[in-house]
Amino acid sequence: MYVSARADYALRAMLAVADAAGPAGDGGYGGGELVKAANLAASQGIPLSFLQVILLDLRRAGLLHSHRGTEGGYALSRPAAEITVGDVLRAVGGTLTSVRGLPAQRAGYRGVATALRDVWLAVDGAIALVVDRTTLADLLADRATAH
Repeated sequence: MYVSARADYALRAMLAVADAAGPAGDGGYGGGELVKAANLAASQGIPLSFLQVILLDLRRAGLLHSHRGTEGGYALSRPAAEITVGDVLRAVGGTLTSVRGLPAQRAGYRGVATALRDVWLAVDGAIALVVDRTTLADLLADRATAH
């Protein structure tokens, strides 16, 4: 699995928005503090123009909603406990594991290498198990217990 800057930035932005929603991101969807893109960019060290494209992808995926205006910003579309790392990764990358730029499911081999496809599918499944059971709330709770 390769974690791109885009995926890393998306997760960091989602965690910052969830954190603004309150303890462990609970109840933050539809309410809580709205976070401006410029504040997210500054607090996470993400180039604003790059972040705006990522936020659009996250909004299109139904993970964030935005409000316009001077008091506007971004908030979670559902509770942090219902948004997984896998949701975010898929929203900005489309697939968890790729082989030569293609999803692992599309990898094809012949002859002695035929079994490699099964290896890549197993790797994809193992990654999915981790990222699909880890929520934003879990990550925020881990941070709170580490202090």
